[in-house]
Amino acid sequence: MKTVATYNTAGSAKTIRDGQLQGVAAIASAAAAQLYGLEVLAEGIQTIKENYTRFIALSRKPTVRLPGPTKTMLAMAIMHQPGALSRCLGALAARQINLLKLSSRPARQLSWEYIFFLDLEGHRDDPAMCRALAELAGYTTACKVLGSFTQTATEQS
Repeated sequence: MKTVATYNTAGSAKTIRDGQLQGVAAIASAAAAQLYGLEVLAEGIQTIKENYTRFIALSRKPTVRLPGPTKTMLAMAIMHQPGALSRCLGALAARQINLLKLSSRPARQLSWEYIFFLDLEGHRDDPAMCRALAELAGYTTACKVLGSFTQTATEQS
């Protein structure tokens, strides 16, 4: 079997239909199979039981803060030097801000420079988060809060 990456799962089903491909399968929803007239070969093939797609509503203006646990998403660029990331993470740890996720992507403009994406426990308006963000501004070449949001009931269960 040869694995081929596509732009999305429904798109892979569409590619099979449009190309009338034989002996080819796609991992997609039952709705995509029905839409494109394909046969469902197997269901429930995910290896992680709690696997689901998350959607985030974007707005140019801040929304009303809802009650419940919150998460803040942050993007930051740091200098390419030893200890730079450690200083940033230390600013969070010193304020008891829990790091939920950390990933990096190469910066488009400079070789060996990276953009870090962080999911943090807490809201951007929390006093500890405000202090941490102020400190991060001194350690980063760019720091942008992508947003804060409240977990849905589905995420909490």
